[in-house]
Amino acid sequence: MKTRIPPRDEPVDYQAPEDRIQLIEDRLLVRYQEAADTVLLDGSTPWEIDEAMVEFGCSLGPFARQDMVGLDVAHAKKCAQKSAPDPARRYIPIADRMIELGKLGRKTGAGWYRYPGGAGRVDDPIVADLGIEEAYFAGIERKDYSADEIRERLLLAITNESAELLYDATARSVSEVNLAAEHACGFPRSRVGLLHYADSLGARHIVERLTCLCEEDPVAWKVSELLSHCAEATFSIFVHINDD
Repeated sequence: MKTRIPPRDEPVDYQAPEDRIQLIEDRLLVRYQEAADTVLLDGSTPWEIDEAMVEFGCSLGPFARQDMVGLDVAHAKKCAQKSAPDPARRYIPIADRMIELGKLGRKTGAGWYRYPGGAGRVDDPIVADLGIEEAYFAGIERKDYSADEIRERLLLAITNESAELLYDATARSVSEVNLAAEHACGFPRSRVGLLHYADSLGARHIVERLTCLCEEDPVAWKVSELLSHCAEATFSIFVHINDD
């Protein structure tokens, strides 16, 4: 038995396939990086976050990937997605500080990491200090995150966004979302696909964990209606969604 996606009240905005795929990738990447930036501000470092995701099987973590693209390019792309920032969402200023300092990534020899002599990346204590400083300015009491906690937050973030992409018909199939997660976020191919991985966790477990995270931030962690629908059902989740 397959899950029928519950209808939305809003009309569907149909787009050309290539534009739709790009939008799926962009939305996943923005949410992935937002979750990573939040963990960075609240108590971690870029290298701890990257290491946690590489241990999961990703080819690169979010910060190493952004260094390759360029922080200025990533920032411009994010701004282009929205006409104005959402005032309800948390503002994480660390990337803006990095750009002001000219730390744009590998192309400038320093970004989230340093690249002495153009060689391999090296942890940068200046970046760690920026996180501590911005947390102090925001009145945040930082905490330590385990690798499992880091992975859970980043993966839940893109799983929830994936559900929204299916619910609002931006994504037309599970396979579109899985491919976009691999391209945009480096989700490991060995895991078969993001939504197949989510299915292994189960919709009820995912909704329970998202509900807990909502206590921290009810905007960023608002549970997708599609996930809630799947959690209420008696069968498993994304692998049973119509993938026509």
